Order: sequence, then structure tokens, then C-alpha cells
Amino acid sequence: MDDKDFNRLADETLARIEAALEASGADLDFELGVGGVLEIEFADDSRIIVNRHGVNKEIWVAARAGGFHFRWDGAAWRDTRDNAELFEKISGLASQQAGEPVNLY
Repeated sequence: MDDKDFNRLADETLARIEAALEASGADLDFELGVGGVLEIEFADDSRIIVNRHGVNKEIWVAARAGGFHFRWDGAAWRDTRDNAELFEKISGLASQQAGEPVNLY
């Protein structure tokens, strides 16, 4: 995947995450900032940061539970360690930090 394709796909993915967060109805705030950094803030002031990493062509997620790297496999963004799908992983991490179910599907 070249840089142009990666940036397009990453932008689409961040927009989908943003729309899913809005639709979730969970008690959280979020903001997609310049450079493709999505910050999700929870009632306890904890955060999840989702951003693109162009050099590695990955999406990186930083949460209370740790850091995660996701690579495009042609159909979905997959965790480089356990092969979990990005939206599934963020749903689980956000649910933990929110103390309520957060479903991004």
C-alpha cells in the first residue's frame, strides 16, 4: 500500500470510529484533531488515543490497558500481536474505561 492509499484508508477509518462513538450513546467525549489524532475522553478523565502512523502504515491505539498497533490485512485493521480487529479492540478498551458497554460495530 502506498502513502496515498494508507492516508485515505486511515482517514476513512478514523471517521468511522468517530461516527461509531457518536452513535454509541456512551458517556464520553471525543475529538478528531489535526494530523489524524482521535482523542476519546471518559468521565474519569482517562483517555484513549487513536492515531495513524504513516511510517509503519499502521493505526496506533494508546489506552489504559496498553499500546496496540494495527495493520491493514486487505479487509480489516488487525492487531499485530493478537490479530484482533480494530473496532472490536477499541470497543473493549472503551467499555473498560467507561465502565459501561461501548459498542462501535
